Amino acid sequence: MKFGFRVPSLTKRIAARTSVKRIVQNQFGLKAPRGYGWLTNPKKYAYNKVYNKTSRGCIVLLLPVFVLLLFIVVSCSRLNRL
Repeated sequence: MKFGFRVPSLTKRIAARTSVKRIVQNQFGLKAPRGYGWLTNPKKYAYNKVYNKTSRGCIVLLLPVFVLLLFIVVSCSRLNRL
């Protein structure tokens, strides 16, 4: 189990969306409703539950920078109005 920041992977994103299993499930309507992961694959559900609680995305590092830039832009626009 990995702890810490997630590293995005373009190849894994593409592979997950173009798998044969996914295409067959969508064509025949064999998909379970959202939130039923514990029923279709309990081991994967448990792993993902722990993983999502113990790791953070890389956007967490950039969020303070965006907030600071937004604050600067808003404060500058207020000064220009006066």
